Amino acid sequence: MQNIEALLQADPEIYAALVAEKERQQNGIELIPSENYVSPAVLCAIGSVFTNKYSEGYVHKRYYGGNENVDTIEALAIERAKKLFKADHANVQPYSGSPANLAVYYALLAPGDTVMGLALPDGGHLTHGWKVNFSAHFFKAVQYPVNPETGRIDYDVVWQLAKEHKPKLIWAGGTAYPRIFEFDKFAQIAEDVGARFAADIAHISGLVATGLHPDPVPYADAVTMTTHKLLRGPRGAMILCKQKHARIIDRAVFPGLQGGPHDHVTAAIAVCLQEASTPEYTEYCKRVVSNARLLAEELKRYGFEIVSGGTDNHLLLVDLTNKGVPGKVAQAALDQAHITLNANMVPGDKRSAFDPSGIRLGTPAITTRGFGETEIRQIAIWLRDVIENVDDEKVIARVSNEVEELCKQFPLWY
Repeated sequence: MQNIEALLQADPEIYAALVAEKERQQNGIELIPSENYVSPAVLCAIGSVFTNKYSEGYVHKRYYGGNENVDTIEALAIERAKKLFKADHANVQPYSGSPANLAVYYALLAPGDTVMGLALPDGGHLTHGWKVNFSAHFFKAVQYPVNPETGRIDYDVVWQLAKEHKPKLIWAGGTAYPRIFEFDKFAQIAEDVGARFAADIAHISGLVATGLHPDPVPYADAVTMTTHKLLRGPRGAMILCKQKHARIIDRAVFPGLQGGPHDHVTAAIAVCLQEASTPEYTEYCKRVVSNARLLAEELKRYGFEIVSGGTDNHLLLVDLTNKGVPGKVAQAALDQAHITLNANMVPGDKRSAFDPSGIRLGTPAITTRGFGETEIRQIAIWLRDVIENVDDEKVIARVSNEVEELCKQFPLWY
C-alpha cells in the first residue's frame, strides 16, 4: 500500500480502519457480485498525484491551465473504451453509475417524459424509474416485470406496456437479473413506439466487452456502465453513444451535471481498460461465468431455489422462502462466517426491501482471487451449512475457521 507509514503517522484511526478492512478482505470470501479486487496498477493510478489536479472541460478544451498530462490520460481512456466496446464515442468523466444514468436523462429527455425500466424487485436498478429515485420524481416511470413463473423478461409484455404508455426512453439492464438481455428486441420495441433506447451494462460490461453477452452498442442510443465491477477498475463510470449523440451527452455530463472530473479515477479507468483488452481478461470472464453456473447447480443440489433456474452471467439470485430464512438473517449469519453477500428481493417477493426473501451472490471477486471448481463446491456447502443453521454458533464458528484457512491459500496481493 502506498504511503502507509505516512497514514499511520497522520491519522492512526483511519490507518487502523484501513488495516482492519485489509484483513477482512484477506480472510473472507467476497460474493457480492458488484465487488471485485483491483490490480496493483489500478490502485497505483487511483492513489496518484492526479488527485491534485482540476480539469473542468474536455481534452484540449480545459478551463484551467496545466492539463497537458490530464489530457493524455483522458484521451487514452476514451480511445481504449471506444476500441474495447467498438463505440463511436465515450465519455469517461461520470463520477459513478447513477450520475451516468442521470446524464442520459438530461441529454435525451425533458422533465415529465415517460421512461420504462425493469422493476427493482425483479432485478432492475433504482435509476431506471423506481419510485424512491429521482428518475420517478422528474419523469413518469413505468416498470416492466419479469415473468413470475420463469424469472425472465417477457418481451411481449414489455412491448405491450410500451405501446400503452408510449415512453420516450426505455432502459435495459439491472442489478439482479441473471439472464441474457436481448438488446435487439429492446431496440425494436423502442423503434416501434418512437422511444430512445438506453442500456445499463454496469454489471455485465466485461461480458459484453469479451463477447460473452450480447452487445447493446449497435442498438442503443446510449450505453452506461460502472468501471468497478467486472471491469476491475476504480469506482467510476462511462457513457458510450453514437456519434450523433456525442455532443449532447458530453454537455449533459459537463457542464450540465458535474464540475471537474476526478482525474486520478480517469487514470485508473484507462489502466483497467488496458487490462480488459488482454486475452487473460477474456479467460477471466469465462471463468466468472462458469463459476457462477457451477455455484447455481451446486446450491440447487442442496435444495436452494435459484431464481430463473440458473444464470447466464456472473450472478445468481436465491429465494430462501423454502428454507424458512429471511435474506437479512442469512446475510448476517454469513457475515459472521466471513462470507459476504447481500439480502435481495426476488420476483413476487411478499416481504419488503428492508427484509427481503432472497440473497444475491456472484463470482467476480472470488474468480479474481483464483477460486475454481473445488472452491466453488466448498462454498456451496458452507452456504448450506450456515443458512440451515443460522442460530447455531458452533456451526458458524466452524465455517468461519474453515473459510479463513481456505483464504490463506489464496492471498490477495496487497
